[in-house]
Amino acid sequence: MAVLIGPPGSGKTTVGRILADAFDVAFRDTDEDVEQVAGKPITEIFVDDGEPAFRALERAAVATALREHDGVLALGGGAVLDEVTQTALAQYASTGGAIVFLDVSLSHAAPRVGFNQSRPLLLGNPRARWASLMEARRPVYERVATLQVLTDGLEPQAVAQQIGQHRLRGQPADRTVVDRQGAAHMTSTPPAPTRVTVRGAAPYDVVIGRNLLGELPGLLGDKVRRVLVMHPASLAATGEAIRADLGEQGYEAFAVELPDAEEQKTAQVAAFCWGVLGQADFTRSDAIVSVGGGATTDLAGFVAATWLRGIKVVHVPTTLLAMVDAAVGGKTGINTAEGKNLVGSFHPPAGVLCDLATLESLDRWDLVAGLAEVVKTGFIADPRILELVEEHHAALREWKGADATPQTWAVLAELVERSVAVKARVVGEDLTEQGLREILNYGHTFGHAIELVERYQWRHGAAVAVGMVFVAELARLAGKLDDDVVARHRAILDSLGLPTSYRGDRWEQLLAAMRRDKKSRGDLLRFVVLDDVAKPVRLEGPDPTLLAAAYAEVSKEPATGNPGVPVQLG
Repeated sequence: MAVLIGPPGSGKTTVGRILADAFDVAFRDTDEDVEQVAGKPITEIFVDDGEPAFRALERAAVATALREHDGVLALGGGAVLDEVTQTALAQYASTGGAIVFLDVSLSHAAPRVGFNQSRPLLLGNPRARWASLMEARRPVYERVATLQVLTDGLEPQAVAQQIGQHRLRGQPADRTVVDRQGAAHMTSTPPAPTRVTVRGAAPYDVVIGRNLLGELPGLLGDKVRRVLVMHPASLAATGEAIRADLGEQGYEAFAVELPDAEEQKTAQVAAFCWGVLGQADFTRSDAIVSVGGGATTDLAGFVAATWLRGIKVVHVPTTLLAMVDAAVGGKTGINTAEGKNLVGSFHPPAGVLCDLATLESLDRWDLVAGLAEVVKTGFIADPRILELVEEHHAALREWKGADATPQTWAVLAELVERSVAVKARVVGEDLTEQGLREILNYGHTFGHAIELVERYQWRHGAAVAVGMVFVAELARLAGKLDDDVVARHRAILDSLGLPTSYRGDRWEQLLAAMRRDKKSRGDLLRFVVLDDVAKPVRLEGPDPTLLAAAYAEVSKEPATGNPGVPVQLG
């Protein structure tokens, strides 16, 4: 009939008993089943046997109850995090069963449970622990549920009445949210995530979708026991929620807070992370999880590659730029005074979680800067990407996050999937950049030079945008690219508000920076250019006069792009 899920304090047991009485069916609580099998309270199971033992008992109890019980069933707060249980619940819902998420805020949960010492996962600072657990679990509750009832301010009898009124509405593919006034709102069940497999010696999946935290253990694998969550200071709450969730699932989880943006990509920060790993006794069977933008994935990958000559890393990118570029492909690195990413290694991740829900709060210009890398993949490999941007540039440029229209979200999801697919194909064939992979550096030689000259005060995407115009002009001057394709570069990037020109008094510094680029061979400068859209080629040792002429083409006017990008930040 119905399965009740939700955090401590949501009223699952109380509401469940009322609901069962109203429908004249039996009530069952899997926490009680676990205690009966173990012969002792849950608190003692945690103390005597550990959380993994409890979770194993809980998984078995849920499976048995779903198989045997046809009344009202209440699950423990963390039961839905288990992948086996999620599969069983999906099967239950597909046959018409209701899975009800009793949603509650901290302020209303606190007086209901008192956060007493009988709840082992709330020990220490119970309110902070409850909040972090709820933040981590909410996406899973919402994904699993077919009915969500907002319980704040409602008596248990009223909650039970709302479940009785609404639980039969909709088909298994639909999900209902009931507000505190009892009004029902139908929403579509989130579609299954897209998986893009990166081939090669060590294949891995890039998972793209929404509310993907439940996918993390699968990417880490069965043998990992210790996990270090690396996150920038600006994502402290998210990083702690993921660390807490991993701890709840049986991992020995730690967290390290990093400086924000490019300031974290230094040898000093890397050394600090090595120290944390050493003090926590990390072995080759342990793993790192990065949570953040491209700088975080670069640093975390480098630390993972160098600790004990290589341990697992799973990336959870939280920006568009990181999703479509930095997190995929296994390039890792830190910056030095001489240039960007000059110290690094190739170290493919064990998996990547691109949770599009993290983009809801992404700053407008951070999203626009990330679109530069998306446009890049369109020019080098997938013209449909360019068409999508041209058709929807206004909505993308005026990104509204959580308030974006369903159409804009659909377009953004397709852009992410197509961009990741391009990169997956390329790095799957050429991990260590011996040939094909160089095409992913389209616009980057000049773009990295801008970043160095500007002391990394430009956003990466903005620097790459100017870099793409530079190499387009270089290809035109070399007789390789038609004027209309060069104009298309400027038009698409301008339509997004990205800069397409740069100041005209920095050529010597830029040239010196480009000579230190990773693609250079001795004194020979090498650039990725186009013969046409989706036809990248390599241009080696171009005449210095062509380089200067291409620079002149991108420095004729003051730097373009909405100052809000802002140009200084890229």
